[in-house]
Amino acid sequence: MYKTHLANQSYDFKTLRNLMAKASPARSGDYLAGVAAVNNLERVAAQWLLADVPLKQFLTEALVPYESDEVTRLIIDSHDTQAFAPISHLTVGDFRNWLLSDQADTATLNAIAAGLTPEMVAAVSKIMRIQDLILVAKKCRVITRFRGTIGLANRLSTRLQPNHPTDNPAGIAASILDGLLYGCGDAVIGINPATDNLEATTRLLHLLNDVIERYQIPTQACVLAHVTTTMKAIEQGAPVDLVFQSIAGTQKANDSFGINLAMLQEAHEMALALKRGTVGNNCMYFETGQGSALSANAHEGMDQQTCEARAYAVAREFKPLLVNTVVGFIGPEYLYDGKQIIRAGLEDHFCGKLLGLPMGCDVCYTNHAEADQDDMDMLLTQFTVAGGTFIMGVPGADDVMLNYQSTSFHDALYVRQVLGLRPAPEFEQWLQQHQLFDGDNRLIRKDVPALFGSVGLLPTK
Repeated sequence: MYKTHLANQSYDFKTLRNLMAKASPARSGDYLAGVAAVNNLERVAAQWLLADVPLKQFLTEALVPYESDEVTRLIIDSHDTQAFAPISHLTVGDFRNWLLSDQADTATLNAIAAGLTPEMVAAVSKIMRIQDLILVAKKCRVITRFRGTIGLANRLSTRLQPNHPTDNPAGIAASILDGLLYGCGDAVIGINPATDNLEATTRLLHLLNDVIERYQIPTQACVLAHVTTTMKAIEQGAPVDLVFQSIAGTQKANDSFGINLAMLQEAHEMALALKRGTVGNNCMYFETGQGSALSANAHEGMDQQTCEARAYAVAREFKPLLVNTVVGFIGPEYLYDGKQIIRAGLEDHFCGKLLGLPMGCDVCYTNHAEADQDDMDMLLTQFTVAGGTFIMGVPGADDVMLNYQSTSFHDALYVRQVLGLRPAPEFEQWLQQHQLFDGDNRLIRKDVPALFGSVGLLPTK
């Protein structure tokens, strides 16, 4: 029981799970789930109490029972007590103060990452302002490699997302060309297939592989099919670079996705065995999003932000190249407006980076949310100031297959220019070699280089 007295009123929070939920900043999904604070006074009371909870408490009071949830078992069984030792004496509030201090530099944060649990980082995020989330995340540095090096300082990568409502090869190729001309695609060229079946997935995998090999692009491809579809494609000899899967923070939620940890482990081993990376072997790509567990009625009484952080424990187990929080995709039922989307995106990035993950953000919203592109400009800028690893590059920022609003190729140019950020070094060299970018990473031509027209992506004259 966690008790306090505030403004002539007593507050009792029966469990740590209840306390965490009540302390979470307001968002529509938690109200929908019936776990949110009833007002700001109750929220402040919960945050006040949460600040005094020892970090060790999260190792003894599981939010979801160890016996019934394999995500909880993963979190507890993989906890590194040696990495945790330097901060094991701290409370949540002390941990916040330490994170904001100069003592918590990049090397130190990297050293403690394995000793942190998702619940610890979720808890501290709940008592932090946006500027706190940005400052601490900026100090984290997570570097991954496949055919390019992702996450280096002063770099921002992009996922080129050439989705098409009918998986039309010509339409996809046109979007890929458009993105490459704007310097997008160093994180991955990743397609959400309109039809998730083996035939469609295999066809798209070959299309992407042909483009990458033909132009010798130092990047990786991914078709965001279900993991079991990709595993079948590997068995049939398809050219798979990255294995994709959406993941969540409870066993029940992952069951609703049709996955479990053993399945992800098998897929990871299959992808590693292909040895398709040239500079590294990080070969998994995961996507997450606050509200996914609640939408499956599998949140186990937790608030959605804590559920989201627990998904990062699943991702961390498989050493991914990329993790992407698709922050506003599920809709206003979970993140109502621009303010809630912005806060959630920065929380996700902060929590993922502290846990040692290469965090990207799909800066996005659905058309029925109380948000617009100005809100997304705010999140895009703040996310990249915070050291975000990658963003999306969608033609016109409007995904014509998934029907939601994201960030465009031009948005990537904007934020790279404003903050002096560059693509991954291998990709940057390729862009300059083919005279798409100059030495300052600015576009130097507006016509289509002969590189593309002469080898079949575009009709030759």
